[in-house]
Amino acid sequence: MNILNVRNLTSFYGDFQALYGIDFQLDEGETVAVIGSNGAGKSTFLRTLAGLLPAAAADDVMFAGKAIGKMPAHRIIGMGLALVPEGRRLFPSLSVEENLLIGAYAGRGGPWNLERIYRLFPVLKQCRNMPGTALSGGQQQMVAIGRALMSNPKVLLCDEISLGLAPVIIRDIYDALPGIKADGISVIVVEQDIGQAMKVADRLYCFQEGRVSLDGKPGELNREQISRAYFGV
Repeated sequence: MNILNVRNLTSFYGDFQALYGIDFQLDEGETVAVIGSNGAGKSTFLRTLAGLLPAAAADDVMFAGKAIGKMPAHRIIGMGLALVPEGRRLFPSLSVEENLLIGAYAGRGGPWNLERIYRLFPVLKQCRNMPGTALSGGQQQMVAIGRALMSNPKVLLCDEISLGLAPVIIRDIYDALPGIKADGISVIVVEQDIGQAMKVADRLYCFQEGRVSLDGKPGELNREQISRAYFGV
């Protein structure tokens, strides 16, 4: 069953058009990866889904049967769609635990609370009273993921969560994905690492210059198809 349906989505930064007619679907409990080079529109796509940029029409984005393309971000997160932003965006004046608690402000009920986050990422419990920005990059990424999970989302949007991290840390973060999905959360992962994206995704979309250049199941796509869609050659 589709939990997210996107039809002919366009998005702009002022007069600059960043997305051109994106069609996209996400099923309940599914992990979908979005790949593409820098400037392909991947982050813009997630920001539009999360309400940080407006869609052209409300029904361009349908979430759990409701048109959200024109909704503000605080209403969208209250409905159950949460963004882990590129660059983590932690509050430097708050501790790790305070950063996590910020994620629960929408008041959605569900299984995710501090205890559950600390079981998923035990290192955060040890650092809970430290400033969030005093942690390593990988630990900060765990805080950003935990903050989003504290909103008890139906859909988790992860924007470049492996960017700039060591391979061992990337592995630890992606190893947490099954535990995140255990309660039926659907996940969209924006990822530049094609190999990592294909390991975790049930389906894959490639963006090129603001358009979908390829979509399908990883096992059904070959290197030549992906290279052509990714680089346009």
